[in-house]
Amino acid sequence: MTIITVKTGGIAADAVTDAKIADDVVGTEHLTANEVDTAALKADAVTGAELADNAVNSEHYTDGSIDTAHIADAQITAAKMFSGFENGITSTDQYRLTANLTNPGAADITANLERVDDSVFGRIGTGMSVSSGVYTFPSTGVYRIQMIGHFYIPSGNDGAASVDTLISPDSGSNYDILASAVAGSTAGGQLYNTHPSECFVNVTNATNFRVKFTTGSMAATVLVGSTSLNATSFSFIRLGDTY
Repeated sequence: MTIITVKTGGIAADAVTDAKIADDVVGTEHLTANEVDTAALKADAVTGAELADNAVNSEHYTDGSIDTAHIADAQITAAKMFSGFENGITSTDQYRLTANLTNPGAADITANLERVDDSVFGRIGTGMSVSSGVYTFPSTGVYRIQMIGHFYIPSGNDGAASVDTLISPDSGSNYDILASAVAGSTAGGQLYNTHPSECFVNVTNATNFRVKFTTGSMAATVLVGSTSLNATSFSFIRLGDTY
């Protein structure tokens, strides 16, 4: 058999069609660099298997294209949240007065205190610590402190009763009154009242900051306590990071 050698110059332009090329014989080495453009790619032809691991950067994402369906559960961690949110409500706690304080006068509330222990009670984190009525914070942050006082003023006792919230930034050397709950009667009759007070505290140093509660104008008056429910209570919620 005579073999006819055809030089490339003897082949007309576009003379070699797909029909003249055997299947699976053209390798990538025959492709000119950067020759394959998007028009030559079939729609959806580039699959995940064709992409190198960790090769697609965020600049290739269309703005707003990542929806919730493409975020795996539990993948948004605290570190990915904006500042001030990542360490939001990480601590809540609540204490209560367990027995009546009768005619205490003006004095710190130092005894008959317990963390709420009902079976459905819940708190977040380690919570507050208390010793002889002085509370310390588990961490820095902005805290909401609420005191709810249940007052009983007997018949015939005209006047006022109060519970103040005092904050110290220097380990108890100096205290400042930030809030006060006040009850009173001028009618001379028996009176039960529940009064709240609250304040926000920027705890910049958890080691040094203190909070305590002090009664005032409590002559012949009872601050009601209970071990089974919150009559007089003290609540602490860490709202966010310090500033």
